[in-house]
Parts: sequence; structure tokens; C-alpha cells
Amino acid sequence: MTTYLARAIDPAALKELRSADDAGRRMVPVTDEEGGSPLRCCLRRSASGERIALVSYAPLRRWATESGTDPGAYDEQGPVFVHAEECGGPDGDGLPFANAHRTLRRYSVDGRILGGRLVEPGGFEEAVAGAFADPAVAFVHVRAVEYGCFLYEVRKA
Repeated sequence: MTTYLARAIDPAALKELRSADDAGRRMVPVTDEEGGSPLRCCLRRSASGERIALVSYAPLRRWATESGTDPGAYDEQGPVFVHAEECGGPDGDGLPFANAHRTLRRYSVDGRILGGRLVEPGGFEEAVAGAFADPAVAFVHVRAVEYGCFLYEVRKA
């Protein structure tokens, strides 16, 4: 049985984003009074009263820089929530934020999109397995349907 790894934003990238995000803006911390924001640093929802920030993040651009490829026209950036201060990162296994409609975008080893799929609640793990059934798929991006925001990257463990 193949397992899959949900990858939070890398701690080194988080440090950069807390200084200046991928759009060049300074981080503006706020106290999350209500809680419930999907945090990309630790892959859980924020608790009421936590200090968080909404920053611009370019996941494919950062991946391309690390892998020495060119994301081409697929380079995009968008808003993500992170803790305003360093946190301990994810503290569990599995695929978080899977209990709602999600979009899976499949990418090749050279960063080209191979397709996408709308996933219904309850079908998430099957959809991830289906995405990786294609040997050309190197990684998958999970996105929220309601705002299109990047949630996390998935790779084979």
C-alpha cells in the first residue's frame, strides 16, 4: 500500500515569508479572534486567539527554484495563512483539510500541469491515489474550491 505525504510549507520558506512574502509585502500579523483559518505551516486550523498572518505564496515557483526547472506560465502566487511566529509544524500524518470539496492539480517532474480534478467530500484519498496512478505525476497540489487557495503539496511517501 502506497502512502502519501502532505507537505507543509518548508520552515526556511516560512522564515522568508514572515519577513517578506512572495509578492514582496511585509507580513502583517493579526489575532485570529474566531479561529478556523487553514494554516499552511502546521496543516491544521487556527485556534481562537492565535497570532496568524495572510501572506502571498508561490508554491510552484519555489519548487521550480529548488529543482532547477522553469515553472513557465504555471507560476502563480496566492494567499495562505501561517502562524505569525515560528511553530512546531505538522504533528500528524494523513491528508488534512480533506473533509470538504477540494481541487487536486497534478504536476510532472518538470513542473507542467497534467490535469486537475474536483474532489467531493469522502473521496479525497481515492482521488489522491488515482492522481498518482499516472506514472508521470511527480506531485499534487491540493487547493480549496471556495477561494482556490493552495492548501499543501502531496508526494508519495
